[in-house]
Amino acid sequence: MIPAKWVRIWNERLPDVPLTLVQVPAAEAAELLRGGEADAGFVRLPVDRTFFSAIPLYTETSVVVVPKDHLITAVDEVTLADLSDEVLFHPLDDVFDWDSPPGEPAFERPATTADAIELVAANVGLLVVPQSLARLHHRKDLTYRPVVDAPRSTVALSWPEEATTDLVENLIGIVRGRTVNSTRGRTAAKSDEQKPRKEQKGQQRKRPDQAGTRQKPSAAKSAGGTARGRSGGGKPAKRGKPRRRS
Repeated sequence: MIPAKWVRIWNERLPDVPLTLVQVPAAEAAELLRGGEADAGFVRLPVDRTFFSAIPLYTETSVVVVPKDHLITAVDEVTLADLSDEVLFHPLDDVFDWDSPPGEPAFERPATTADAIELVAANVGLLVVPQSLARLHHRKDLTYRPVVDAPRSTVALSWPEEATTDLVENLIGIVRGRTVNSTRGRTAAKSDEQKPRKEQKGQQRKRPDQAGTRQKPSAAKSAGGTARGRSGGGKPAKRGKPRRRS
């Protein structure tokens, strides 16, 4: 599970700042973030971009959940046309951007995906969901197959734009795969702002072939701390006194 990997990296870099994953229904994630009950969340797009910032992470494969003895289990993948004669549930918390799934409509819309899974297990109909939801609601009597032309759901890291803190920037860096020494992010920006703009008096200007190298500032930091960059040029060599000729 990718979020678990990101939590492990967080704990390695910021051991004094606990990071806790809280599982909530997809429909409740946005309100949880609006209410300040979480700093950031892994949500399904789209989100309200007037309030939230979001970084798309990955797009999931869509699958159809079926009983293990269903005919669909005889093939490796299906199309929406293959489901045209099946009853397909459309739960109220459905994450796909469609008015209704193809196939025969169910007698009612289940309140949640979990309720729809129970109906599939009762051989009442089938359900198309992102693969992660099929795994989340796994049952021994059910299985699933990819639906190659079904809509897909994109997962993003999202947070209230006005609450873009240094810790949120740290999480962004982790999910984007930045190393601990990356110069990108709020820490690097603050470090650049704190650098003196004026050169020391009497400092000689170096020719292009004498320019020193600059080390990258570290982006790692503890809570409330910032990293500082520093220049890495060497000291100019001292000139010796000319020897007197005899």
